[in-house]
Amino acid sequence: MFATTFGFDEHKIHRLWDELSDYDASQSQAALAWLMTTLTDLGNLKNATWAGATRMNGGDPLDPLRGWRVAASEALHPVPLQSEEGHLAGVMRLWDRREIDPSFLLPLQDVGKFRTYSLRRGLPSDWFDTPFYHRHYGAFNVYDLVLIAFPLNGDCESHFGFYASAPISEETIMRLAYALRGIKWFHRYLMLSHGLLMADAPLTPSERKVLPLLLSDASEKHIAQQLGLGNSATHRHVTAIFRKFGVRSRPGLISLWLSRPGGSLPPDT
Repeated sequence: MFATTFGFDEHKIHRLWDELSDYDASQSQAALAWLMTTLTDLGNLKNATWAGATRMNGGDPLDPLRGWRVAASEALHPVPLQSEEGHLAGVMRLWDRREIDPSFLLPLQDVGKFRTYSLRRGLPSDWFDTPFYHRHYGAFNVYDLVLIAFPLNGDCESHFGFYASAPISEETIMRLAYALRGIKWFHRYLMLSHGLLMADAPLTPSERKVLPLLLSDASEKHIAQQLGLGNSATHRHVTAIFRKFGVRSRPGLISLWLSRPGGSLPPDT
C-alpha cells in the first residue's frame, strides 16, 4: 500500500480528489483555494501558490529561460508587497526582464516531465545568503519552497508552490506530489480558466471574472448585474472570450471543459 511505503494515509488525498470533482467548471477559483488550503494543512505549510507557465515563440535558443514565462499566478495567502520589487510580483518582473537568478533555472530541469524541485534541494547553501533570497523569501519568513510541475503539453505547464518557515521533509514532498499527480483534469481546468491552454491569448482580469459566470447558466444581463458592468461591456468581454477560445457560442465554450483532450503527458513522465 502507498500508506505503508510513504508513511501517510492516502485516503485523505483520495477524499480531496472526490471533493474537487464536486466543483463544477464555473468554480475553478474556489476549487483551487480548497485544494491549496487542504494541502497546506496536510503538510503543515504556511502558504501555497499556483502558476500557469507557457513557452513563447517556440523557445528562443538565446533565451536562458527557453521561452518559458509565467502567464498567470494565484496565491492562497497573497503577500503584501513591501516594495515595488516585493515577493512574487517582483520575482515575476525580474523573470520577464530576464534578470536571471539561479532559482529561475530550477523549473527548466527536466522540463516536460512531471517533477518536483525545491530551493533547499536545488540551490547551493551560499545562495541563501544572497540579497535576492533575503528580499523575496527571507523577508517573508520563507525558509523552504517546494514546487511541483505538471506538463499538459510541450508548451504549457501547471506549477504548484508550497512555502514553509522550516525545511520541508521528503515525506511531505511525496504527499504533495502524489496529490497533484492524480488530477490532470484539474490542472487542465486551471489552465483553461486563465486562457492558457486552448486560447489564442491569456484572458484579461475582467475576462477571467466573466468566464466563470459564462460557464454557468447566467444570462449576459445577469453577468453584467453580478459584476457591476454595463450590458455592452459585458457583451464585449463575452465576444472576446469566444474569440480567444475559437468558439462561437456558450455550448462550444463549455464543450472545452467537458472534453478530455488538451495535451497528454509524454510517455516517459
